Parts: sequence; structure tokens; C-alpha cells
Amino acid sequence: MFPDAPEPFIDLSTGINPHPYPVPGLSPALFERLPDRADVRRLAAVAAQCYGAPSAEHVLPAPGTQILLPQAAMLVPPGCAAILRTTYAEHRRATSLAEHSVTEVSTADQLRRADLAIVVNPNNPDGRIVERATLLGVAKDLRPRGGVLVVDESFGDVAPPGASLAGDVGRGNIVVLRSFGKFYGLAGLRLGFALAAPNLVGHLDAMLGPWAVAGPALFIGEKALVDGAWKLQTIARLTEAAARLDEVLTNAGLEVVGGTSLYRLTRSPKAEQLFAQLGRAGILVRRFSEEPTWLRWGLPRSENEWRRLSDALSSRK
Repeated sequence: MFPDAPEPFIDLSTGINPHPYPVPGLSPALFERLPDRADVRRLAAVAAQCYGAPSAEHVLPAPGTQILLPQAAMLVPPGCAAILRTTYAEHRRATSLAEHSVTEVSTADQLRRADLAIVVNPNNPDGRIVERATLLGVAKDLRPRGGVLVVDESFGDVAPPGASLAGDVGRGNIVVLRSFGKFYGLAGLRLGFALAAPNLVGHLDAMLGPWAVAGPALFIGEKALVDGAWKLQTIARLTEAAARLDEVLTNAGLEVVGGTSLYRLTRSPKAEQLFAQLGRAGILVRRFSEEPTWLRWGLPRSENEWRRLSDALSSRK
């Protein structure tokens, strides 16, 4: 798209932490044998404690949350699926693969009539939070019909306290998805988790099959999830960086309308022109065909990237 742009490109199109967890030293044995089931169970126990799930039996490690989207949709026989919009587009595609008829709805109350209800919380890209009590009410209404509520908490590590439904999955028809790679900045590791009642975890586990998560991912995931000090420091660092990004964007005359501390969302009637201008400057942001006034901005990695972003935005004035 931008063959004459200066390189390296600055990729601000993702919501991935630009300051990843430091990968510990890896034993060659992790690559020489199949993952041990005991390692999977140990990571599940650590994740249950980290995320607030009732027990390790309520947690399934998986090779990223992306692969779990169609599997979670298959927990319900083909019927009517409702997705709270505007959100991550892969949910619609994955739900269609499970042969549901899919509609996108604008309020949480409209989810109550579905067989499968899907909410991204915090939402991508605007950071919207649906209150826990509201989501529990939706799950309660779905339960008599055998319906399931899927709550995608991929950005749950930076959500306000008390927003997660991880502690509620024992109610039986709630599936919570948690991403590891986004907050820990290790997207290429391909690690995520499904939190659900043990019978649903069993169904998802059977669909994934044996040895789904690589041994190095199990090892790194366990080390990172128990590192509470790094998590607290990172939350503070991301909060500071998001505030700095807001200042850069508002100083450029843009309206910040939402997001989380891992990404910010702006609205502008000139969003398409700005996307192209930034691309020519070697900076990629996320645009939305369904919302042409929106742009989503990830966090720069270095002072050089902050400077390039500020210079590119200054040239639009």
C-alpha cells in the first residue's frame, strides 16, 4: 500500500503490549519431547489463580484464543447467535463456521433472545465495558434454553477490577476467553485460555485434541502468570503510555472516544486521509470499513517511534 514509506514501519495497528515479558531461558528438552499432561494441569492451576477461576478444572490452556472462537460456538447446536457490536470481526466468521445464523446487536438486552451470545469485554476497539451484573443476567436468561454466553476477555488484564466473569464460570453456561499474548506482549507464543464449567472444558479439550499447547508456551506462560510484580509494573507503565498517547492525539486535533491502556480509539471525518498520510510516513494504524471515521492506535515501542508519530501528526496541521 505504501511502497515509498520510510522503513522500518511502525505497526500501531495492534493492541499488543510493545514491552513484552522477558522470556526466560529455555531447556532444549522443551523442544525434544511432547508436552507433558502434568505441565498442562500445572499451568491451568496457575491460570485459575491468576484470572480468578474457581479451580484448575475450570481452565483449558489453548494455542491462542483465536482457535477457541469456533470451538466455543460449537458448544451450542446451530441456532441463533448474537454478537454485541461493533467488535472484533473474527467472532462473526468463527460463529458462522459453527453454522449459526449470526446477527449483531446494539444492546446487551438483545442478547437474551439468542442461543449463543457473544460479548467482547473490554470491547475491541472502543474499550466498552458491559457490567458484570448485566452479563450474569443475560447468562441466566439463556440457561433454561441451553444457551451459552461467551465473554471474550482478551484485554481483561487491563480491565477495571470486578469486570471479569472468570469467577462465575461455575454457573454452567458461561465461557470466558483470556488472551496471554496481548498483555504479555508475546503474541507469537500462541497461548490463551478458556474458562468454563468442567463439562464445557472437557468438550473444548476434546475438540483441540492432545498436545495442543507447545511445551515452551506452557513453560513461559507459567513463569509469566506467577510474576505478579511484573504485572503490576506493566499495568502502571501501560496506563502512563496510554495517557501520553491521548495527549499526542488530542494535540493533533483528534477526538479520543475510547479504548483501553493497550490501544486508543479516535473519531475523525478525515480518518481515511489520516490513515493514508500516516502510511506514507511508515506508520500503520487500524481502520474500520464499517466505521469509516474510526482509527485505532496501539502504543509506540520506543522514543524514536513516539517522535516519528508526533512528527507525522504535526505535518497534518
